[in-house]
Amino acid sequence: MKLTIFAATGGIGRQALEQAVAGGHDVTAAVRNPKNVSRPARVVPVDLAVPDPLALQAAVRGADAVISGLGARSASDIGIAWRGTQSIIEAMRAEGVRRLVVVSAAPIGAVPTPAHPYPPKYDPGDGFFMRHLFGPFARAAFRTRYADLAHMEELVRESGLDWTIVRPPRLTDKRLSGRYRTAYGRNIKGGFLVSRADVAQFMLSALERQETIRQIVGIAA
Repeated sequence: MKLTIFAATGGIGRQALEQAVAGGHDVTAAVRNPKNVSRPARVVPVDLAVPDPLALQAAVRGADAVISGLGARSASDIGIAWRGTQSIIEAMRAEGVRRLVVVSAAPIGAVPTPAHPYPPKYDPGDGFFMRHLFGPFARAAFRTRYADLAHMEELVRESGLDWTIVRPPRLTDKRLSGRYRTAYGRNIKGGFLVSRADVAQFMLSALERQETIRQIVGIAA
């Protein structure tokens, strides 16, 4: 499969790049700094903070699918998830590429947006701890970061593309295990952690699974 991976030097993006190359995929890494790409791949310099439409179109041209690990790494990056994803979607439309898999976060289902100002108070898959303790704390502590991801999710859902949104809880740097749980339309009860490597593996596998199209998928160990 011919893939384009955005944010391919980030935590999940790097894992997706390594696994995709190891799996024999033809990979284009769209990254801000090409020097940070450690795996053999076609590299297209793309700065999603100040996106160049022509560079983005070149990055996705001819791709069978696009994976995005885009997200704010610091407070100064907040806003890059939705702005960058909007630019990716526009480039995909221009080049006729339809399949998109993006990573979000488990608490996002309860985050308000301008289009949906009154979301559910908690995700249907959340247990007592997530509903009443960790979930509210995390949404308050990471309010602006989660607002960025919630806006990004709206853009993806309204894109008309064949999308999948993956919502992990707290991410770790543990090795790939292949042992994780997934659920459609909800989080994983009792699922507090998952490795970046396992999230990347699922994102790659979702590309070939029709049942994941236009679905939000919770994932956790």
